[in-house]
Amino acid sequence: MKFNWGYKILFVYLSFVAGIVFLAIKSSTQKFDLVQQDYYADELKYQNVIDAKSHAKLEGGDLSTTINNGHLIIQLPASFNTAVAKGTAHLYYAADETKDLSKSFNCTNAQIDMELMTKMKGNYTLKLSVEKGGVSYYYEQKIML
Repeated sequence: MKFNWGYKILFVYLSFVAGIVFLAIKSSTQKFDLVQQDYYADELKYQNVIDAKSHAKLEGGDLSTTINNGHLIIQLPASFNTAVAKGTAHLYYAADETKDLSKSFNCTNAQIDMELMTKMKGNYTLKLSVEKGGVSYYYEQKIML
């Protein structure tokens, strides 16, 4: 059977329509996680994070992290050794909100121990908010688990 140009145009048109329908169905089944559910209110409070980052920079020292037997051990800078520090540690996974992990802590030895879930693999961002003596500090570090 020989196809004339009319059938060829029809075939190209139907292929295009089928491709567009396939892409529309595929895109409607994708899951999109927001970075934060209430991002506008958090954006208004972001000046507090900027101030806490500057306090951390003035305090000096860096965080050190180690992974040992399913635990993430966070060592705060040396200036936190003698003071009581409290705050929250948040492991943020950009690709899937269900893999995030948060923990509140109180420490006196400048060391935080977080138990990790067994299926936590990938690139995480550690967001650490610490309060010592009424002053807020904020640290952020990339971690590969």
